[in-house]
Amino acid sequence: MSLISSRLLTEPAPLSWIVHQRWHPWLVLGLVCVGAFVGQLDATIVQLALPSLGATFDAPLQHVSWVALAYLLAFASFLPIFGRLCEMFGRKSLYIVGYALFIVASALCGLAATLEQLLLFRVLQGIGGSLLGANSIAILVATVPTEARGRALGYFAAAQAIGMSAGPALGGFILANLGWRWIFWVTVPFGALAIIIGWLALPRSTIGARKSFDFGGALLIGPALILIVATLNHMSHWGLFSPVTLGSFSLAALLLWLLARQERASSSPLIDPRLFQSPSFRCGTLAVILAYALLYGTFFLMSFALGHGYGEPLAEVGLRLAIVPVAIGLTAPFSARIKDRMGEGLISVVAMLLCGLGVTIMMLSVGVSPNHRLLDTMAFTLIGIGLGLFIAPTNNWTIASVPAELAGAAGSTLNLMRVLGTSLGVAVGATTLAWRLSEVTGKDRDWLTADSESLLTAVHESLPALLVIAVAAALVAWRGAPAGKAAQLT
Repeated sequence: MSLISSRLLTEPAPLSWIVHQRWHPWLVLGLVCVGAFVGQLDATIVQLALPSLGATFDAPLQHVSWVALAYLLAFASFLPIFGRLCEMFGRKSLYIVGYALFIVASALCGLAATLEQLLLFRVLQGIGGSLLGANSIAILVATVPTEARGRALGYFAAAQAIGMSAGPALGGFILANLGWRWIFWVTVPFGALAIIIGWLALPRSTIGARKSFDFGGALLIGPALILIVATLNHMSHWGLFSPVTLGSFSLAALLLWLLARQERASSSPLIDPRLFQSPSFRCGTLAVILAYALLYGTFFLMSFALGHGYGEPLAEVGLRLAIVPVAIGLTAPFSARIKDRMGEGLISVVAMLLCGLGVTIMMLSVGVSPNHRLLDTMAFTLIGIGLGLFIAPTNNWTIASVPAELAGAAGSTLNLMRVLGTSLGVAVGATTLAWRLSEVTGKDRDWLTADSESLLTAVHESLPALLVIAVAAALVAWRGAPAGKAAQLT
């Protein structure tokens, strides 16, 4: 039995000829960049498709939002689990398995006949994506030479930005010309090619001292995250102070308390509690959650406003929404230089002021102004620039706030918080839109039967939630950012 398990856990050797080529590290970099591209592409492409999926399956807002949430929560719940398993048993085999699971689940999503089937396959897709996310940076760092690592990480970040930017534009084209099933099938060829390259090129893992596995943390983290997001997503239907809502939040708080207690007691916790001893790290992680909640809350609400409120062609909607991630990608490279002049705290406030101004312009535009195209474009640009100035500096000072030996754990935790923020943004967008729509049209109407004027009014009245998120992010970042950086430069 031990011989069988040993063989199953033995990773396939790479092709010797490929390993000895000078370009081998860059081939591996290309492989992990494909994973980064596909992951971000899937996250943004589905946001645009949610209205179409809701119409196809005749689903209310809270139900159709789970097409996005099922993937995100599965990704977040399994990310720390797979991160530890890959440390214990090696990364290559699990990375290839992650790609295989991702593309099989993607193909099944495109074949789904019911919403329930689609949600199940999205969970499987999220598990596959989590295996990729838990491995990509570690594989890159282990393969690329130290002197080229900074450049490689830059290419990796660029692949993420390109995937996020391409999602709305490509999604709009696919929805307009091929139908929603192709938004899932489009990633399958990329994944199939990556499996072949991974099998031939990825080096075998170097496994260090075997750590114990935190079974208690693994059992608690998923239910806690799912319950929080599910309660936020269905709160408009249950009622803010209903027994179900209050009971769900109470149970989620209990699970989080048990998780924190378990992690403090574990010798090898999935989420290292020492990270949260730093006030700056606590504030930084919350700021990251809020930033991504703002980004994906904007995607959710404006997808419904542009596509079904104004009835714009989906290809045009995708191009318009792509302004936000493109602005993020163009601004982020300059954020470090601007941060050095302004300081971490001030740049965070200025960045979120730009985001808040963008949300305010949307509030003056959606369902109000006849010049909504121009105003929306201005708003998307400001939000993208603001997030581009906010995210990278916040990540940097958050990781820098913990001891060097915890930097890897800090980066993994921030990745988890990013996914959690995305989930919260979708949930907040869905619950506020459903709540306002029920107030505008009456309890017996939903978005499928609402006229365009009512839907635009509901989106307009939901946008203040994004403004609250932007203000909260600015305050949290100002509180947690280290002081004195700008003063040192004057």
